[in-house]
Parts: sequence; structure tokens; C-alpha cells
Amino acid sequence: MKPIIMHRSHNCGELSESNLNQEVTLAGWVQKIRNKGFIAWIDLRDRYGITQLVFDETRTPKAVFKKSTGIGREDVIQVKGLVIERESKNLNIPSGGIEILVSELSILNHSETPPFTIENETDGGDELRMKYRYLDLRRNKVKENLILRHRVSMIVRNFLSQADFIDIETPYLIKSTPEGARDFIVPSRMNNGQFYALPQSPQTFKQLLMVGGFDKYFQIVKCFRDEDLRADRQPEFTQIDCEMSFVEQEDILSQFDQLIKHLLKEIKNVELENIPRITYNEAIIKYGTDKPDIRFGMTFGILNKLAKGKNFNVFDSEELVVGIAVPGGANYTRKQIDYWIDWVKLPQVGAKGLVWVKCNEDGSYKSSVDKFFNQHDFEKWAKITNAHAGDLIFVMAGEAKRTQTQMSALRLEVAESIGLRRPDEFRALWVIDFPLLDWDEENERFHAIHHPFTAPKNEHINLLSTNPKKVLANAYDLVINGNEVGGGSIRINDALLQKKIFSLLGFTEKQAKDQFGFLIDAFRYGAPPHGGIAIGLDRLVALLGGSEIIRDYIAFPKNNHGRDVMIDAPSNPSNEQLDELYLKSLPKTFK
Repeated sequence: MKPIIMHRSHNCGELSESNLNQEVTLAGWVQKIRNKGFIAWIDLRDRYGITQLVFDETRTPKAVFKKSTGIGREDVIQVKGLVIERESKNLNIPSGGIEILVSELSILNHSETPPFTIENETDGGDELRMKYRYLDLRRNKVKENLILRHRVSMIVRNFLSQADFIDIETPYLIKSTPEGARDFIVPSRMNNGQFYALPQSPQTFKQLLMVGGFDKYFQIVKCFRDEDLRADRQPEFTQIDCEMSFVEQEDILSQFDQLIKHLLKEIKNVELENIPRITYNEAIIKYGTDKPDIRFGMTFGILNKLAKGKNFNVFDSEELVVGIAVPGGANYTRKQIDYWIDWVKLPQVGAKGLVWVKCNEDGSYKSSVDKFFNQHDFEKWAKITNAHAGDLIFVMAGEAKRTQTQMSALRLEVAESIGLRRPDEFRALWVIDFPLLDWDEENERFHAIHHPFTAPKNEHINLLSTNPKKVLANAYDLVINGNEVGGGSIRINDALLQKKIFSLLGFTEKQAKDQFGFLIDAFRYGAPPHGGIAIGLDRLVALLGGSEIIRDYIAFPKNNHGRDVMIDAPSNPSNEQLDELYLKSLPKTFK
């Protein structure tokens, strides 16, 4: 059904040579003006595209031609005219074969000169564009990002609805709960001295929905976390939140295998044959991270047995010696190798150094540690790291956890530099069998790896009393192209087990009751076995758009300091507002 639009008969993206000799009405913003005095061309832009207008001294009514000289960039105008064939065609746009010979012109609104160029390649910096985000939204690049977000959301909604999931809203004003980040708190005027919290996720509510008998729930929902920001974080973000009853881990993974495959097919025309699974432990050993990028190899080779005991103290004194093979790296110059040695020493990486071995085409080896190791040693290193003739082996040594993290960073950076992290290639995997708990040495207490409601594996429940560090969780993360896109678990549905977990996490019985008494009470009334997953919509859309920066796919994002520079938020409340909330007034300088 064609929409009824008062100010236009067509949009700026739909006219073509099939519309020749038709009289049409268009409306939009002035993108570009080219004026030769006796003739002028104007590019008219709306959400749908660009159409060229022509004002001709001989063919355009004189009053209209004169009026057109007063038009400026980003003015909002309405025109009426005849679709004619364009002499100099633009094959890059759908309407490039035609133009509109204007007969009537209305200037709906004038625009001041914009602070930056509103084109795909703009001269506006990030902060300036964020300040004038409503202008930035006019750029095709931004517009296409938000249209992609809409498409993804609709595909997800339709897919889950057809799979019998029910879209149910959960509250935004809730009770503060420990979810791994700081809460945003909201004072209550009607409840003196008390505060709501904005949800970090709808976790407890979706579990209560399972208790309530809704066996398949979903929600595309806003979540809030007061944490330090980076390119893939915002203080408010959106997730595809799902929960299912009477399921085991396999049921959930299979269901969301289908969703991811369907999305990639619909959005990118990419068909995934299968989504592999890897244990947390295997991911750490092979990639040094629990969110490995599997678009390329360069897996870790553990060299402890081969590299130690050769009187090379750098290796002998360390917990882990690990290497990776860089494809085609044997032709690196010494300057190029020195670059990577300096790179791993950067503060954000923190490595002590880097050993290298060139695997020459003739089968020989050249290394920075030739004095300590022979050709036969290097041949064994090559085998363990899966290095071939023409490759370069990089080796690090140090404390295991730290070295794994450093080598993982090097692996990704090197892969980026040689073009192995292609944004148009998609590889997904599930990481499973996470530890349930993480021991905090400083505070001498356990933390939940996922959240306190994650169920341990059934066969590990007895270990909760004897060796909690060995307990594995019935949890799983979805990773795409080295980015954690989602995560979930089978939940605890037994009150006694939930109390046991709270106790291990350092909650007193009173603290557990005060914070989660409602959930424990609900478990007493027939809670079904259940589990779920939450997928980050912002991050998923960014990846599908070929980026890892989620801010580009949010209509009105915050900057790196958590501020909305367009509306200047957060801002100081008035003392009157504080008084109403029974809060201490701020100094007058804050008014």
C-alpha cells in the first residue's frame, strides 16, 4: 500500500525513466546547488534518496526561477514539476537517469549554514557530530546504519514470534541487584529516602515469567549499566532478551543457532553450515581468550616442554612459553619485527618482549635466540605452532594468565595488519563449560562469572561444598568474529541450591532475603527448569554492518564520558527538585 503523503506525490528515491513526462510533487532538503546563472541544478534529498531538480531560465516560470536563487543548503523545499530525461546521467543512484523540470517552488523552511558537511564523507569530528546529531542523522551512512538496525530488530521479532515466543515488557524501575556492574539509581519522591534502580537486565523478571507459566519469553529491551565506556559500550544499551522453560542447554543453543543463521542469511546472504562449540578451557589454551576470532588460524602452540631447559633464563624462569605462526611473516624486515617487539611492550599490552623465528623457504630457521636453540629445536617449534616455510613464529613467556592475554592481543593485531579479520566474513561459535565462580584474591571471596542465578552442571553440584573452584557452570556465550555477542545459562530453579550459591558469594542469609527473597519465595511454588540468553542488539547490528563500534548504530548515543552532548545530559537538578526528593540541596553554584 502506497502511503498518503501530503507534501509529495513521490519520494526522492523512487522516480526513474519509467516516470518520464509525469507531473510530480517532491519535498526534502537541499543537498547541493550548482548554478550557472541561466540554469541551476539542485540535488533534493530525503530519507529515500536524491533527485536532481533543474531550474531553466527559458523553461521555468520567471517567478519560480527568481525564487530559486534564494535557496541555500539544507533548506526544506517543496517542488512541483515534470519528469524529464537527464542529459548527463548518474548511474550511481536509482534516479540518476531523470531530473525534475520545476514549475512550482515552495520554501517550507530556511536553514542556517550547517556546522559540518552533510555528506557521506564529512568534515565534522565525532564530538561536533554528536552535538548536532539531528544533522548527522541526515547523512546516508548514519541513516543506513539505523535502517539496518530496524531490519535486524524486525527479523528477530518475526523469527521469535513464529517460534512461539511472547513479547512481554518488564519494569524499568526495579530493585538494585548485583549483575556485575554499578546500577543507575533513581530516587522516589513518594517513598522518602528510598531509591529504584534501572535494570542491568530483566534477569529476575524473566525467571519469574517462567514461574508464571510463560514458557517462551522475549523482549528487545533497554538495559543500563554505570560502567566505564569504550567503543563497544554505552551506559544504556539494547539486548534481545529471551527465556525458555522445560529446556536444557542443547535446546537453547539449537534454537539460537537457527536465529543467527537466519539473520546472516537475510541480512548478509551468508549461509553458516554449523556453529561450532568450544569449551572455555580450550578457548583459553588455543586463543588466550574466551571470545576467540576463528576467521583465521594462528592458534597458540604451547612450547614449555621444548623451550625450557636450554639455559635460556627468559623461558626457564617463566610459567608459560607460547608461540603463534604468522602466515608469510618470514619476509618481514628487521624494522617490521622491531615494530611488533615495541608494540607488545606498550603499557596497554604490557609484555616484556618477544622472541622470533623465521621459517625460511629453504627449510632453515633464523631466530633472535640462535645462541640457545638449534635448527632441530626450531623445527619442533614450527610443528607445535603449525608454522610452514615462509611463516614467522612469535614467542612470549611469562605468568600464564597474563601471557595468554598478551599473546591474544598480539594475535588479533597481527591478523588485522595482514588482512585476516575481514568484516565481510562471518564466523560464529559457542563457548561452553565456563567456571561457575571466580576467586577474588584481594577480597578473599567468590564472584559469579555470569550472574548469581546460573546453575552449576548437575554432576558438579556436590563440589560446591568441597571444591567450589572446580565447579563448571551450565553457561554459554555466543561469539561472532571475536566479539561476545550474547550469553546465557540454565538457571537455578531450586530454592536450597540458590541459597547455597548466595552463601558462596558472600551473602548473609539476611542480605539474600532482603535482595532476592521474592525470587526464592517464587521457587517454592513450582519453578520449572528454565534457561535463556541475552544477545546484545547494538553489538550484533554493528558486526552485521562491518564495524565493532556500537555508537554508530544508535540514534542518539552517549560519548566516551557517558554524556549526551546534544542535550547536555546528565545535568544538575534544581534545589527544588532535590527538596521534593528529600535529598540534600547542592551548593548554589550548581544551579
